Amino acid sequence: MKIRHPLLLKTIGFFIACFVRSWIRTIFFDYRPETKNYDPSRPHFQGRFIYIMWHENLLMPIYHYRKSNISVLVSNHSDGEMIAQAIQHLGFGLVRGSSTRGGVEAFRTMIKLSKKGHITITPDGPKGPRGVIQPGAIYLASKTGLPIITMGFAYSSVKRAKSWDCFAIPNPFSKVVMVSTDEIHIPKGVNKTNLEQHLNFVQNELDRATALAESILLGNINKVA
Repeated sequence: MKIRHPLLLKTIGFFIACFVRSWIRTIFFDYRPETKNYDPSRPHFQGRFIYIMWHENLLMPIYHYRKSNISVLVSNHSDGEMIAQAIQHLGFGLVRGSSTRGGVEAFRTMIKLSKKGHITITPDGPKGPRGVIQPGAIYLASKTGLPIITMGFAYSSVKRAKSWDCFAIPNPFSKVVMVSTDEIHIPKGVNKTNLEQHLNFVQNELDRATALAESILLGNINKVA
């Protein structure tokens, strides 16, 4: 049964945010940038970026970067309402929309917000296919001129939700490794003719970031650069 009552959704979102704060504090979070440190919560951090990660990995950065000037794109479907409420309680800006509902307005809002802060997008959302990039982030980067930062994750111990994205919930006192690769610049004027090459490149970078995170977690490599 889907929950649709606005007050109940807000209440559940609040408790989810409280749960996230308590739960994630037990996790050992290890950020390994491949090149430059792109942690937006660092003092005097310069630049504005579009951070992208697979939908299943949204929990960790939502907590760790909650004090940064970041707006998060969340599905406008009813299924996304609880996570939207939780994100707001954690202190993030919120943009509602998807490829099937409210997408044009969300795109315009993100362009406006990108002039003052960062944007976070899960490019396989809101309903998948899991781990397959959709073109929204590419078009946004082309329109705004902001670089894309791809982020990959690996978990030493994790629970997976029974959802389309197998949403990752790291177990208490486990370790999470996050890797960011170098910034990706998308040229102005991306169209249907040259879109595919950019999609393939960013897809490969997301997959590579994930593979690097897993290698670090397993101890196969000590650093990414």
